[in-house]
Amino acid sequence: MKTIILCAAALAASLSANAQDSTSTPLVISGSADTYYKYDFAERVNIGTSFASDQNSVSLGMVDIALKKSTGKASFVGELSFGPRGQYQSIPNGDGTDANNANSFHIQNLNVNYAFTDKFSMAAGYFATFVGYEVISPAGNFNYSTSYLFTNGPFQNAGVKATYAFSPKVSLMVGLFNEWNTYKASNGVSSIGAQLMIVPVESWSAYLNVLDGGDAYGGYGTIFDLTTAYQVTESFKVGLNAADFSKRNDGDGGFTGAALYLQNAFTGNFALGIRGEYFKSKSGDNGLTLSGVAPGESVTAITLSGNIKAAGLTFIPEIRLDNGSAEQFFKKNGAATKTASQFSLAAVYAF
Repeated sequence: MKTIILCAAALAASLSANAQDSTSTPLVISGSADTYYKYDFAERVNIGTSFASDQNSVSLGMVDIALKKSTGKASFVGELSFGPRGQYQSIPNGDGTDANNANSFHIQNLNVNYAFTDKFSMAAGYFATFVGYEVISPAGNFNYSTSYLFTNGPFQNAGVKATYAFSPKVSLMVGLFNEWNTYKASNGVSSIGAQLMIVPVESWSAYLNVLDGGDAYGGYGTIFDLTTAYQVTESFKVGLNAADFSKRNDGDGGFTGAALYLQNAFTGNFALGIRGEYFKSKSGDNGLTLSGVAPGESVTAITLSGNIKAAGLTFIPEIRLDNGSAEQFFKKNGAATKTASQFSLAAVYAF
């Protein structure tokens, strides 16, 4: 608590000292809209990762609208989403004050930032998480379906964070946060997180992330995460996300896994990408079934996606094959099986 008060006092003093700096940039509006069709070959909802869950249906993703503006050294980001993907599938429900605990807001990002110097800045509010490779907005992902690592990691973090850029190639962020995916803390500010960004060469970036404290499952633990991407050539890109989450109370539950992303742009309007992922739910007293993966079991998933672009519109045809170490999926007749497969076609417009 003292740390937060001191940070606020320092920010107020700096704001007062620089009140005369009123250089303003225009308001920037961006966003996306998406819709999809998905068919599981077992004719049921089968694969337990986030979004694109409706079976044999032309369904909605979301409309996402982001606002950004800066005045002098101060700036803000506000991002609202409407539709299943950006509403009840990716943000917490209501705050418990209404009778049905219904979802009454659609905020993806809402934060303010102040740059004390060219190298040091602080921000406070509600942020898209710094952990992981994939994001909620489909415009930010190559594949339309999401990974097990994305589904079981944090989506958002509310708190205050400070970032220092040692150079254009190295920066460090440290922050204090609420529990995962909560816009207000139920047990006080309970988490600490950090991100080290390294750019070894111009076309290669890496992020080393750690988040310790309240987690998405009502307990406490630590997640370590590596996210890196390398633009090997003008057309070929390699990405990697590896993460390990361990609960530290009443057992050793959690998860571990890695996802490899290979993408090649054959033309300016057509690209193919493959995501290969291994994900394991840890066993122990606190082990949980995560996206259908039972404690001590694992799943391997291969996803092949195309990106066909027409101006601001991207069509994403996709085939996905998941194979579990246990019978976590189902056949058409309802019998358990180790494998699942699905096809989807999505349309994403970004502006």
